[in-house]
Amino acid sequence: MNVLGIDIGGSGIKGAPVDTKTGDLVEERHRIPTPQPSTPDAVAEVVQQIVKHFSWKGPIGITFPGVIINGEVRTAANVDRSWVGVDGRALFGKKTHVLNDADAAGIAEMAFGAGQGHQGVVLLLTFGTGIGSALFTGGKLVPNTEFGHIEIRGKDAEARASDQARSEKELSWGNWADRVEEYLLQMERLLSPNLIIIGGGVSKKTKKFLPDVEINTPILPAMLLNEAGIVGAALAATEH
Repeated sequence: MNVLGIDIGGSGIKGAPVDTKTGDLVEERHRIPTPQPSTPDAVAEVVQQIVKHFSWKGPIGITFPGVIINGEVRTAANVDRSWVGVDGRALFGKKTHVLNDADAAGIAEMAFGAGQGHQGVVLLLTFGTGIGSALFTGGKLVPNTEFGHIEIRGKDAEARASDQARSEKELSWGNWADRVEEYLLQMERLLSPNLIIIGGGVSKKTKKFLPDVEINTPILPAMLLNEAGIVGAALAATEH
């Protein structure tokens, strides 16, 4: 079954049809910069542009960078605050299913990537504009964990250890690795995971910083890279 997956991010909105049996994109992904300000109507217009680009008529899975409960947006950390309280299906259409972006990436990695077949406690963390998280136990998702907002040194963890923080503070990869390690040690103490998967925009650059990160938990780079959100959105839509 082919399903259109759309991944809404702080800097870009990207989508592609996905073969949900294999996890492969069946067409080249299409990306449009996230509008500024990223209001619901402005983002919905971009989503419709992606739908029209693929002439899509079937089911659609859509990720969003915030807590989603029963289709309603409850938080909006890295997009416009006017999203809070928005009903995703009312905004995007009845054929859509909306879920947290990191949860979608985790679903994809558990099905087709670094977490495939793992039945223990698996924590996926996406490092990008912020830090997203997806927690699995026995292969089942614990949704909307938002571990990027735990406090470290008096600040949200993502304010210190996201990829955006690395870029804005002009940190070397080594200095940033120290911040990532501090954050992962906290996650290790809180959750005692069996595996940590590193996703998001830095997943293709892990050789630059992971060798300098030392914790007890095994760490793997995400295998689906920036396609994980698209694939996970499509998979989630098939289940709903």
